[in-house]
Amino acid sequence: MHSITSEDLLLYLYGETTKLQTEAIDSALQQDWSLMEKLELLTQSRNELETISFSPSTNSVNNILKYAEKSVEEISTVL
Repeated sequence: MHSITSEDLLLYLYGETTKLQTEAIDSALQQDWSLMEKLELLTQSRNELETISFSPSTNSVNNILKYAEKSVEEISTVL
């Protein structure tokens, strides 16, 4: 296998590598401490991202509702 990239490690992390790729990455991880550190950093980053929750601001929700209400009024006048 070619030298292991961050993209390869991401695929590995998410279980999206082939059996051959997985074996090559496993072997490389046992031999290359810096590669193992990269994998640990990616793992930590993934774990932190999973804890983040997103929600729109009240202003955004209100703007969407106003837009929807206006659209319904326009459709009602056409019908």
